[in-house]
Amino acid sequence: MEKTKVLFISQEITPYLPETEMSRTGRYLPQGIQERGKEIRTFMPRYGSINERRNQLHEVIRLSGMNLIIDDTDRPLIIKVASIQSARMQVYFIDNEDYFHRKYTLKDENGEFFSDNDERAIFFARGVLETVKKLRWNPDIVHCHGWFTSLVPLYLKKSYNEDPLFTNSKVVYSIYNDEFDKPLRKEFKDKLKIEGITNKDIKKIKDNPDFVNLSKLAIDHSDAVVKGSEQINSDLDSYLGEIKKPTLDHQPEDKYIDAYSEFYDQILTQ
Repeated sequence: MEKTKVLFISQEITPYLPETEMSRTGRYLPQGIQERGKEIRTFMPRYGSINERRNQLHEVIRLSGMNLIIDDTDRPLIIKVASIQSARMQVYFIDNEDYFHRKYTLKDENGEFFSDNDERAIFFARGVLETVKKLRWNPDIVHCHGWFTSLVPLYLKKSYNEDPLFTNSKVVYSIYNDEFDKPLRKEFKDKLKIEGITNKDIKKIKDNPDFVNLSKLAIDHSDAVVKGSEQINSDLDSYLGEIKKPTLDHQPEDKYIDAYSEFYDQILTQ
């Protein structure tokens, strides 16, 4: 019997970024799932704050070289990889000079939200899926962590749904307490469109692509949801009660890996 394959797409992973609830999950969940007999791949953005020499990142030439068109502009897609030796796992990094070579993650040195975070999120989501296609690796579960991954469920269900690699993939979206207070640019809804996506598919964000609407968009196109933080946005908490999708409540650190593994198994039998 083939191993279950789980693709982890994370906004943050330690030790590449400082420890937070999300970055710890991004680091230890894939390891734990691998140790429970599943096969994994893990992706995150290659933020400019990540020290490539210290963390031994190197470019994967055979995967790099594509261009993604965003807002009528060609953007080179660079793939890098590093290994966490103690966990026997690799982390793939999505990179682009214009989007990820600044010294900060999602806010500048003054705490201001980057104005192009909309395009950065689009590039990251599409970059991951195009790289997985190049790897010819068909995930059974795609687990997205953090709002920066929120377009992945939409793309998988509407644009990549006929690709044999993703036809049977189940999408899980984890909601964290990582709310941003400044909406993305109104043009976001037009920039994110690629083949297969209609205005109806993205009506949730309308002219207000804020954290809540973007999260609802991700929830709508996911097969299941996880409360990654003990306290999440109250509007989203209420929304989860309305839509009746399989939902895993927040789990304590000593139990969450087994709980997630069992949750994946349940989703695959539905």
